Amino acid sequence: MKSTQIEGRNPVLEALKSGRPIERLLIAEGQRHGSINKIIALARAQGVDIRMVSQTELENLATTCSHQGVLAVVAEKEYLDLEQLLDEAFARSAQPLILVLDRIEDPHNLGALIRSAEAVGAAGVVIPKRRAVGLTATVAKTAAGALEYVSVARVTNLVQALEAMKRRGFWIVGSDAAAKQYCYDVDLTGPIGLVIGSEGQGMKRLVAESCDFLVRLPMLGQVSSLNASVAGGVLLFEAVRQRLGSERTE
Repeated sequence: MKSTQIEGRNPVLEALKSGRPIERLLIAEGQRHGSINKIIALARAQGVDIRMVSQTELENLATTCSHQGVLAVVAEKEYLDLEQLLDEAFARSAQPLILVLDRIEDPHNLGALIRSAEAVGAAGVVIPKRRAVGLTATVAKTAAGALEYVSVARVTNLVQALEAMKRRGFWIVGSDAAAKQYCYDVDLTGPIGLVIGSEGQGMKRLVAESCDFLVRLPMLGQVSSLNASVAGGVLLFEAVRQRLGSERTE
């Protein structure tokens, strides 16, 4: 199994708490305050190989700029295939919410979107194999531990994936700045696939045409669009707002 690394205190702590296999834990010498002690205690309890290294050595090994004195070498997170993700989604809820991302290339945006997806209890995230970032160390760091709890499917063809989701009962809702409807005007309480497009170009034309509904956010200022992760977060929480409101009226 391939290895990767997780950097930063909260991502490493959540990896330990989730039971993700950890090959070894590297901690910068002199780091014995705050959550580091909890990380060390959990690692020892799980029999993880703990190594104290110099600050310089850790910085040379790290791929992010914010390792916070700790780095874990872990088994690479496995992607699910789409059908596995859908089966898992319906096992959790009769009305699953899945985030679908089209050509998100910035790892910070992907990490932030995964963090928002976990926060709202989404059943998973779908990403394309081509022209999109995968689950890198920067993604894991930005997700702040959420990656340990979110299933991710990586697909070859996003349009075909959306059609497969429709066959399983999903309604596909895409975010488009030119859409006629606001996100508040569409029912987001059923099985929903919420599509967020790339940072600069939005959704590909065929992906947009595969959506059942296109929605936009109200933009009342001078800036015409939002960062992909911000827009995705707003739409995810609008879906949660509708679902909570539906539960209260039943």
